[in-house]
Amino acid sequence: MSGLAFARNVGLNLLGQVAPLLAALACIPPLIHGVGTERFGILVLAWAGIGYFSLFDFGLSRALTQAVSSRLGTGSDSPAELTAVSWTAIATLGVLGTIGGVVIAAVTTPLVNGVLRVPAELQRETVIAFWILAASLPFTLTTGALRGLFEAHQHFGAANALRLPLVFFTYVSPLLVLPFSTSLVPLVGALAFGRVLTFALHFAVALRRYGYLRTRPQIARRALTPLLQLGGWMTVSNVVSPLMAYLDRFLIGALLPMTAVALYVTPFEVATRLWIIPAGVLGVVFPAVAATYLRDRIAAAGLLSRGLRLMLILVFPPVLLIVAFAQEGLTLWLGAELAAGSMQVLQWLAIGVFVNCVGQAPFAVMQAVGRPDITAKLHLAELPFYAVAIWWFTGTFGLAGVAIAWTLRVSIDSAALMFLAGRVLPEGAAALRRNGILLGVFAVGLVAILASSDAPLGSRMLGTAVVLTTFGFFSWRRLLEPHERAVALRQLRREPAAA
Repeated sequence: MSGLAFARNVGLNLLGQVAPLLAALACIPPLIHGVGTERFGILVLAWAGIGYFSLFDFGLSRALTQAVSSRLGTGSDSPAELTAVSWTAIATLGVLGTIGGVVIAAVTTPLVNGVLRVPAELQRETVIAFWILAASLPFTLTTGALRGLFEAHQHFGAANALRLPLVFFTYVSPLLVLPFSTSLVPLVGALAFGRVLTFALHFAVALRRYGYLRTRPQIARRALTPLLQLGGWMTVSNVVSPLMAYLDRFLIGALLPMTAVALYVTPFEVATRLWIIPAGVLGVVFPAVAATYLRDRIAAAGLLSRGLRLMLILVFPPVLLIVAFAQEGLTLWLGAELAAGSMQVLQWLAIGVFVNCVGQAPFAVMQAVGRPDITAKLHLAELPFYAVAIWWFTGTFGLAGVAIAWTLRVSIDSAALMFLAGRVLPEGAAALRRNGILLGVFAVGLVAILASSDAPLGSRMLGTAVVLTTFGFFSWRRLLEPHERAVALRQLRREPAAA
């Protein structure tokens, strides 16, 4: 993949990741005002449920992307092969979605009436709303498979253009319903209709683009077994990683006053918004590595190197600003009292997110080359040690200790992923070692900036400006390769001409 094509695809993916965030920022305040906090809380659960329901796909969407990418890359992309693997994945996900929908519908009533603290007057409409979501699950899962095909063919423009209707129906359509009703039933119905429409659009475009989907559908057991093996290990990571991400807040609730949960969750949500950057970049790296690994491991290593360097370049500046000005930012947003309790938490979490973003590059590459079992086993091994670490750090250092424990965990995780990726792809070991050292140096520098947080604002502004300028020069001269600088210069010179 050329540098220009890579940059274009990353840009398209980042736009696709930013669009939902901007829509949420614009739509959530009027939604809260329109439906009230109780109904909005249930609507938030509906949004979260749509995301968690994707666990029912057992990693098959990602496995399909890997399988089709590798076939396209090695030339073993006969229509019969692609037809079998694609339709097998789509049909299997449709069945899994139906089963999952039935299970969710069956547990909804006891969940709403007995587990969730839903007010009595809202219980009936909440149950119906969750039933509607359950009915949309087959469409949600099969859309994931179709998106996987777009990514495998590296058609990121189409994939992200098709994301826009989903963003509209997720955040904008409930606002359009408000003048007519504040009931959860039509609000969630609009979300579900958006899922069905998104599936229909993905399916129509995929049929038009990929001729092998227009042939007679084939459901083959020989295609399903490797998909389930690959997707199964991916699912382990998909389950364990969120478990580790949410374990901290449960232990905070058990060991500290409940107000500490809010003081932790708020900065966590701020810091982890930066995850849209690896989602955009590595969404391009994953299918590209899967397509090149078997025929050109040096090219695959080059893609890994590019992903690592882009993570350093794109994530370090915003993390630096967060660490340097956490106090001022939180004070403006939450007020001085809450800012005092959350400042160090945000700073430590931001450093951890920086390390984690870079560590996601070797994680994506190991999944792309068909070794998700390694990452899954690593996460399973980390889980008990992390639980003990959170308990000890929380008891010793309080709320900031939770953030320190999380940052240490993702740092060890990233180091292990880089080491293991170097074993799986020896051609990329030098790039992993070089960028790993840079990551460590930058992370230590951020900790030093954290330690000087009580310096006067003017001093911090001057120091931050110097660090950003130095980092920009270093990135241009050392992190970008000559041909990448040439591509960037051509694009910069083209913009004024186009204007």
